[in-house]
Parts: sequence; structure tokens; C-alpha cells
Amino acid sequence: MVVSLCRALVTFAPVLWLVREADGMPDPARRDLLMREEVSKQMGGLLTLTTAEQKLDAYLHRLKEQEMSAARFPPAVHFFKAKPLIEQSSIFKLLQKMPKGAALHIHSSSLVGVEWLVKNVTYRPHCYVCFTWDNSVRFLFADRQPFPRWDCFYWQLLETLRAVNGDSTGFDNNLIQHLTLFTEDPEGDYPNQDVVWEKFEKAFIAAAGLVTHAPVLRDYYYQGLKELHKDNIMYLELRSGLSRTYELDGTIHDKSWTLNLFQEVTKKFIKDHPDFLGARIIISVHRALSVSEVRAAVEEAIQLKKDFPGLVAGFDLVGRESRGRSLWYFREALSLPAELGASLPYFFHAGETDGDGAEVDQNILDALLFNTSRIGHGYALAHHPLAKELSRKRNVAVELCPISNQVLKLLSDLRNHPAAVLMSEGHPMVISSDDPSLFGTSGLSYDFYEAFVGIGGLKANLGTLKELAVNSIRYSSLPTHLQNTGLVMWQNKWDAFISDNS
Repeated sequence: MVVSLCRALVTFAPVLWLVREADGMPDPARRDLLMREEVSKQMGGLLTLTTAEQKLDAYLHRLKEQEMSAARFPPAVHFFKAKPLIEQSSIFKLLQKMPKGAALHIHSSSLVGVEWLVKNVTYRPHCYVCFTWDNSVRFLFADRQPFPRWDCFYWQLLETLRAVNGDSTGFDNNLIQHLTLFTEDPEGDYPNQDVVWEKFEKAFIAAAGLVTHAPVLRDYYYQGLKELHKDNIMYLELRSGLSRTYELDGTIHDKSWTLNLFQEVTKKFIKDHPDFLGARIIISVHRALSVSEVRAAVEEAIQLKKDFPGLVAGFDLVGRESRGRSLWYFREALSLPAELGASLPYFFHAGETDGDGAEVDQNILDALLFNTSRIGHGYALAHHPLAKELSRKRNVAVELCPISNQVLKLLSDLRNHPAAVLMSEGHPMVISSDDPSLFGTSGLSYDFYEAFVGIGGLKANLGTLKELAVNSIRYSSLPTHLQNTGLVMWQNKWDAFISDNS
């Protein structure tokens, strides 16, 4: 099915003798061997493509050459401006059809498109809204007008407000702007990382009151799985803080109740869509918390992992890395599972920063010291040769989220993404979308396009796409037998995709 799924076990033939100083014209045979050896090291370079795959690969290569010669090359443009160009791309349309395996890095509050939230959820009865002093919004479902609180002095029933406003389309578009980062002038509206992160965090807070209402959460999560499935994704690992899920009368559910909801909805979705493999939760807390608060969260996560062994995958710290506390700051809390002999795999965000040499720039090494199962983002990994070597030897995959990295201003031109080096070396890697609703995306196709066309360049081929899809299952938290089941399911989908498009 797939050759050399685990690159860590592959030993390349020594070729250094080929590059010794030549007397006169170098031997063309040696040059050809060098070229083949270099290609074999890149992502997908060890895969042998079938005749049908080779045909599709040649077609993809021609399409990529055409797009690279266009006046506006989408990966070189901010995604908010590039999105309509991408949607016209023949490569993108093929990627939408391609079975992409698993989405391993998505946050729960940004799983579903904001249009669904506004057009569906905010039209439900008993939905209140408050416009805050800092130009944000809060939502709350309640059976009576909510009391004022520090950030919301006056709650208004959305149904009444829409009726008074008269222009429901304009009103809804205003709400959408509060729930997404999209703007027609991203460079002007977001001149630096501080500004874009402020809007980013406001959007998360605004969505929280909607998605944590218990009846909404049930529908929201099912809708999120539908959007992934539509994009030919068959498995999800969702980062969630398991926020306080509430009822109309103000009743608050505990995290076990919320996990039970996730479990029930996942089972229902699999019953309705038998070609969907499943979903698991990575419990996450914000890195702005204190050591004692993170310690308590780790203790709770250990117990929840015991109570829901097939659902809870592990634990992570989230939030802006360059302004938050380092992993090492929380070392006492993060050492707790080992001290207790408990099982709690880590899936740390690390290296989502361009602050070379800063304290948080060491998070990648610290993540590896704490035996992280994967590295979230890993943007800075290419600048850490030891961490890169260790992660490769331990088979710790990077969760690459290219659109997120660009929108949050780690770089402007995705051709310059440091992951290009990792892809050329065949470093363990998967593609994900981080916060799709905030960026105006859905599923993984947009991020696959940016990684394949922009970061991978002409060297990336169908083998690259194939290995990335397989990686998403192999580097998931699923036990081996379920990974194998997933790979068989994926291979059947892949064969059908190749047959339909070659």
C-alpha cells in the first residue's frame, strides 16, 4: 500500500563518495544518482507511484507550473486576498476531492463556519447579545434577560434587535465580523502580531457564549464533523478546554457531561456516515494560568483520560506563545503524570513564534523533554538543529498549519515558510487548519493547497500528498489496530480518487 511509512527506520545508502572533487567533467551517472538520492529524502520521495498515480502526478505538475507563472501567485499573497484565487485553482478542486485522512490540530471554538453560527444559532429563541466597551460582542442563551456583568452592562434579545434594525443582512454581516478575522485590508487592519492576536482572542471569546450552550454544542459539533467529512476527512483530534457548558436556566455541566456529549455525537455521526473513523479530544488549558491552576488541570485531565480512555487523547497548553509562559515555567505541573505513574500524552503547541532566542523559543526542546507526541505548529523547528534531530529520531510529527502562520503574521509569503526545509528532508509532518472558522476556511483543502503549492514548490508531488495523508493517521493518537483500520479505509478512498482523476 505505502512504502516506508516510518522514515525513522530508513537508512539511506551512503553517497558522499559521489561528491568528491572530480577530474574534469563530472560523471553524468553519478549526477543522476545524486539527484535520485536527494529526491528520495523529501516528503513522499520513497513512495513508488502506480501508473495511474504517475499520470495524475504529471497533470498536477503541469498545473502547478501554470499557477507559478501567473501574475498573482496565491501562496505569495495574504490568504484573505488569495482565497478567491485558490478557489479558482484546478489543483485546489482536486485537493477537495482527495481523501486527506485526519485533521489533528483544530480548536473546538473554531470548528464550524461562522455563517452557520450567525444564520442558524443566533436565530434561535432566547439568544441575547451584548456589545462591549472594547468593540466586541458577547452572546448568551437565557430564559430571561441576563443580569449585567463587568464586561456586559446591557443584554438585548437578538430577535427584538433584528426586528428594530430592519436590515437583517447588514446586521448579520456585522456579527460575522466579530467572529472572524477576515478583512479586505489585512495588511492595513493588522499591522503587527499584537493587533491581529487581540482580534483573534476577541473572536474566540465572542463565539464562546454560543457554542457552550448545551443544545447548540450538540448541533455545532455534529455540523463540524459534517464540514470535515464533506472535505474528505475521516478522523478528527479536537483541542478543547471543555468550557462550562450551560443550559437555558443557567445550569452548568461538568467536563464529564461535555465529554459524554462529544462521545454520543461522534457515535451518531459514525452511524450516519460509516466511512468516518471517529474523533478524540485533546484537553487544553490556557498558558496564562498559574502553575497551581495548570497542575489542577493536569490532575483533572489524568482522571478524565481514565474515565474516557477511547475519547481523551491527551493534554496541551494553548494561547499566544510569544506572550505566554513557557513550558519550562510549568515544569512542576507537567511532571505530575510521570510522578503518579499515570498516562496522559502531551500534544504541545511549540515553536509558534518568530522570536528566535527568546525564552519561549526553547519550548520545542522542552516539549521534547516532556515527551510530546506531536509538535503543534513547530514554525521555529528549522532553527533548532538538535530539536529537529531529536523529533525526527523519536518520530514526533509537526502539525503544520500554514494559513494560521500567515494570518497571524509569522510570515507574509508562504514560499518562505521554514517548513519547506522540513518537507525537503522528509521530516515527520501532518497538515491541519488550526482555527478554520476564524480564517474563513473549512476542512483541510485550503491548507493542503498552501503547503503543496507554496511551501513544497515544484518538488512536492503526488507522493508528497499521499505521505501527508497517510501520516495524519499514523501520527494520530489512535491505537495501532484502529490506525490500521483507518489506513485500509483511506486506501480504498485513495484508489477511487486516483481512478476517477487519472
